Parts: sequence; C-alpha cells; structure tokens
Amino acid sequence: MRDKSFDNEEGIHTDFLKKMTYGDYLQLDKLLSSQKRLSDHHDEMLFIIIHHVSELWLKLIIHETKGAITAIEKDNLQESFKMLARVSNIQSQIIHAWDVLSTLTPSEYMEFRDKLGNASGFQSYQYRLVEFVLGYKNPHILKIYKKDPELYEILEEAYREPGLYDVSIRALARNGVAISKDVLNRDVSKTYEKDESVEAAWLEVYRNTGDYWDLYQLAEKLVDLEDQFQQWRFRHMKTVERIIGHKTGTGGSFGVGYLKSVLDHYFFPELWDLRTEI
Repeated sequence: MRDKSFDNEEGIHTDFLKKMTYGDYLQLDKLLSSQKRLSDHHDEMLFIIIHHVSELWLKLIIHETKGAITAIEKDNLQESFKMLARVSNIQSQIIHAWDVLSTLTPSEYMEFRDKLGNASGFQSYQYRLVEFVLGYKNPHILKIYKKDPELYEILEEAYREPGLYDVSIRALARNGVAISKDVLNRDVSKTYEKDESVEAAWLEVYRNTGDYWDLYQLAEKLVDLEDQFQQWRFRHMKTVERIIGHKTGTGGSFGVGYLKSVLDHYFFPELWDLRTEI
C-alpha cells in the first residue's frame, strides 16, 4: 500500500510541511547568518568560519569534559572513558582546521586584518574554560573578563571547581592508592603542580595494571587528551607563524612568542614523567 505521507512529485514527506524541520531544529537561520564580513575580501569568510567551527568544537569539549568530571566523581569510570575519547577525537578535528586556515597567505590576510580591530583569539572565553576544566588556572586570565559580569561568573565557577586531573587523583585515593593529603586538600583554584606521591601512585597503577585496570585506562585517556592538546597548540603556533610571522597579534597579543611558550606546559605532568621510570 502506498504511503500517503508522500503525495507530491518530488517525494518530499508532507510531514515536513507541518512539523519542525531540519533547519528549525538546528536554527540554521541564526547559524548561517552569523558570518558577517567586515571587508569585501573573499578570504575573510574562511577566517570567520574556521573560528566559528572551532568555537563550536570547544563548546562540545567543555560539555564532554564536564560530563567526564562528574562521572569520575561518581566512580563511573567506564562512562567517563567514552566522553574523554570523544574529546580526543574532537581535538583531532580542531587540529585539522588549522590545515584549512593555513591556506590563507600573509598577503591575503593583510587585506582584511585591520578590520579585526582589537579582536583576538586570545580573548576566546571558551578556550579559557577548556584550560580551567583541565586544571590550568591563571588568575590574570580570570581578571581580564571582570568587565563582563556574565562571562566572569561562568569562568569564575569553573575556576573554583576541581579540574579533570583533580578528580582523577581523588579517584586514585578512593581506590586505595596512597596520595598525599596536601594534594587531596589543595586549593583547586590554583594551577596543579606535580607531586611525588601522585607520580608514585600512577607508577603503582602502571606496574599493576591487572589490579587497577580502570585507573590504568583513565590514565591513558588523559594522556591521549593531552597529546592531542599539545598537537593542537603546535599546529596553532605554526599556522600563526606561517601567516603573520613574529608580528604582534591582533589586540596586542604576543602571537607566536606566547604560543611557543605554552608548548611545554603539561596538565597531567606525572603521567608523562613516569614513562621514564617504568
């Protein structure tokens, strides 16, 4: 019997005419009208879209990382693994986005760079949220957003909350692995600094994987995430260097110099140091 819901020559489902459509659900009218060029230069569209896409991916990274933090706090480690694996895969998408942006040549960028004014990627509050949920807490960064009460409240909440590594270390302690009380009771609004007891704890996990299989998997998920983050930082730095060299960035940012300086920062330092010890 013929499905009466298909009753036109194009075969379009008539329910689409009565119910929410794909465009309605995704609010494509808002999304696709947000790319507003400030110049007439063809390549400005590329510049805007790459940054829009990256901000959407950052939003999902924050969502998934917060979900993983909650799952770890509840000792649902298996649930957290799916979320952390998704974050690593999202990061690979952002890494490849730099390959697209690097098709922009210095001459092309200079055609519209002055239109950006003081706008700079360093002002991305979502990138700062990613740093906060991963445990990198910089009070200077937080102060930058004080002029915007709504953003400041969002950032301050993440700043005061335990990061991904904090809850992972607490999971070690709950599973009977010795952790210094100073670490467990530390002020989580400060950037984590490596600790001998934490390295010893992770070493025990890696040397006895059968006894601590879930913790071992958690450690490797954290390493995957940091590995991808470092690759993202490197591709960011090289793309900026390729397009503007060592010029000062828009908004007075330090550009390539700053990006190089953060390449050696680790969110989960003991998980890298222990590889020498095993």
